[in-house]
Amino acid sequence: MAAMVLMAVSQTLAQEKPLYPMGTVTMDLTAAGAGIGAMWGSGKLRFEGGEYPFSVKGLRVAAVGISKVSAVGNVYNLTKASDLAGNYAAVGAGIALAGGVGGLTMRNDKGVLINLYTTQTGLQLNLGPEGFSITMK
Repeated sequence: MAAMVLMAVSQTLAQEKPLYPMGTVTMDLTAAGAGIGAMWGSGKLRFEGGEYPFSVKGLRVAAVGISKVSAVGNVYNLTKASDLAGNYAAVGAGIALAGGVGGLTMRNDKGVLINLYTTQTGLQLNLGPEGFSITMK
């Protein structure tokens, strides 16, 4: 079933992004909640030979518990580092794999796409849409 979801998301996104990533991101996040949850953390963008730090904040609907999340991802449609900043929403369906590993594609208001691969420790149930904002430091 995960393979079918991955194929559907990949086919949808294949028409929206270039064939290669423009940069990569790493993020370390903390998520906590009882009802409406909060997520916060920091990350680094690697783009055109430079490293650019950023902060992440977000809300989760129907989140219960606390967890630490590490994420890595490829960034598409990026022309300058500052375009990474913005509000991100999930594109298509997320993928949950065994052992707390998952995948999610996010898009911001400038059309920048991030394919995120996450690992999570701790317990958190999240029933709502994913979304966060990135602010460059």
